[in-house]
Amino acid sequence: MNKPRIYLHDVAPRDGFQNEPIFIETDDKIAIIDALSDCGFAKIEATSFTSPKAIPALRDAEEVMHRIKRVPGVEYTVLIPNVRGAERALSCGIDEANLVMSASETHNRANLRMTRDKSLLQLGQIVQALNDSPVKINVSLSTVFGCPMEGDVTQSEVMRLMGLFADMGVNRMTLCDTTGMAYPSQVREICQTAKSEFPDMTLTLHFHNTRGLAQANVLAAIDAGIDRFDASLGGLGGCPFAPGASGNACTEEIVHMLELEGFDTGIDLDQLLAVSARLPDLVQHDIPSQILKAGHRLTRHPAPDYVNDMI
Repeated sequence: MNKPRIYLHDVAPRDGFQNEPIFIETDDKIAIIDALSDCGFAKIEATSFTSPKAIPALRDAEEVMHRIKRVPGVEYTVLIPNVRGAERALSCGIDEANLVMSASETHNRANLRMTRDKSLLQLGQIVQALNDSPVKINVSLSTVFGCPMEGDVTQSEVMRLMGLFADMGVNRMTLCDTTGMAYPSQVREICQTAKSEFPDMTLTLHFHNTRGLAQANVLAAIDAGIDRFDASLGGLGGCPFAPGASGNACTEEIVHMLELEGFDTGIDLDQLLAVSARLPDLVQHDIPSQILKAGHRLTRHPAPDYVNDMI
């Protein structure tokens, strides 16, 4: 029996690049996005329309969005924090607006510098501002699987927040494992509950590999019926509130695993690895991707000279 199609979204151009200490030049950002567009992704998170003062690394959002090559079948999503950001993004022909808040009150205050009630009010204003546009709306709910400051977040609280957004008319949501606290049985249970309570919601899962469980969590989510996942080229990105933690699930590692398990991702792995290989020079440091270092499973290496000498 054929296994289902899995849709992958690469978030490195936003979630990855905004965390880098050096500014990635605009031409380089565009080149990476264009290269990713040719790999077969369902969605690419291209940039953020946050204030350039808040995130100077993405101060070129308009130029990036105006200059990238749009490939049919690929959705180009951007992070939007407020109505002003929405107005800027609408002028760039975005396909989707990604809105963010935390399931945890403490993380929301630390990350967004406002209460969850204020976030809900602000995000509701963005939803209203976008309602008359063709732009799709996705809400990324952080710390669904645990908060580094509060610990576990109750499943009932996650469902309550999802319900509030559903009442606003939002029908796309990303459940985020913001600091890599998720584990497979927890993932399976939350995904099953979310799908049961919100059957019309398009769900995406966003995992971090902080504790080495990203791939196991992806498989658990697939078991629960999820077919959309965020991941980041090279494993770039991370949350500043998990000191010493590694970043996002690595796109090429997820593609490699799913390919071996017989799933159809629509992504050319060799082409993707060639894009990932550009990153170390671009960000000026090593990247977490293990498959980039080792090659895919059937990558072959020459035998030592002494092996032939033994014939």
